[in-house]
Amino acid sequence: MKTIIAAYSQNRSGSRASIQAALHTLLTVPWPSQREFRACIQLLAVLQWVLSFLLMGIIFLFLLVYLVFTSLWPVSALYFAWVIFDWDAPEQGGRRSAWVRNWPVWKHFRDYFPVQLVKTHSLLPSHNYIIGAHPHGILCVGAFCNFITESTGFSEKFPGIRPFLATLAGNFRLPVFREYLMSGGLCPVTRRAIGYLLSQNGSGNAVAIVIGGAAESLSCQPGVTTLILKNRKGFVRMALQHGAHLVPAFSFGENNLFRQVVFEEGSWMRGIQQRFQKLVGFAPCVFYGRGLTSIHSRGFLPYPKPITTVIGEPVTVPRIQEPSHETVDLYHAMYIRSLLKLFNDHKAKYGLSETDELRIL
Repeated sequence: MKTIIAAYSQNRSGSRASIQAALHTLLTVPWPSQREFRACIQLLAVLQWVLSFLLMGIIFLFLLVYLVFTSLWPVSALYFAWVIFDWDAPEQGGRRSAWVRNWPVWKHFRDYFPVQLVKTHSLLPSHNYIIGAHPHGILCVGAFCNFITESTGFSEKFPGIRPFLATLAGNFRLPVFREYLMSGGLCPVTRRAIGYLLSQNGSGNAVAIVIGGAAESLSCQPGVTTLILKNRKGFVRMALQHGAHLVPAFSFGENNLFRQVVFEEGSWMRGIQQRFQKLVGFAPCVFYGRGLTSIHSRGFLPYPKPITTVIGEPVTVPRIQEPSHETVDLYHAMYIRSLLKLFNDHKAKYGLSETDELRIL
């Protein structure tokens, strides 16, 4: 009996010593610094943004279809009935939410890169504007952060101006995701949606359009600045028809967020990308970024590279209901000159060299 008690006491003493040793080891492990903690929060903010745009619409579509075959089918029925009733909302100004635009998560998103907005000229609330956002990059981080959130202080820098960002109309066909997009100020990149904002929504509207579109993302690579703009004149025609001034905006650093495998013009892979883009509206890019665990690992998250979006000088545009081709060409050339001036005046300040040029195709 004494032997059993002695063994039990020795076992308890050993367990107590093990627990104390474990606690000591835990207390001696260095805790993350405040800087490391902020970096982790910023990374999570970017992760939620990427996953939201890649998966939110698909997940809710499958979820609502699944609920149709369960006892919760009224949820799906009510939502789909609401979508039918609300079908035209994205093309009629949407439903901007100041609360969503000011979510604290967007400040962590901004600080990850970081992103900053530079004002060079004022925009008057008595006018409407079309902002040409360049370049497209892979995910349009600069355009999203500056025009869809208030993290960079757009409303403070341009009081009385309501920014919108045009994106693929197909995104507004995905359940729940459409509500998320509209809450930030996204609208379909269609004549009807943009025309509504420029003619039936009062003044002080600024519709940002990533003019190069999906085709431009195929030329996105660090150290090269190529814009698809030479034959993109529809935005100029719309500006003339509605008397909206044209404003160039350039996001320096946008092309540095990912590494892309760029296929040469005329190659079979480039041909597949271009055909896919014509069919579905976006180009399948072969690219990679950083991973979750380390900046040196590979994954689908953008690299933390600084982005500076500079808003240039507005090009004053008259209202002409039926502008001629010559008039469209004239203002298109004026817009390109204004964009080139913006690029050359600021490139050396924000990461490029004086010898870097802007290629316009």
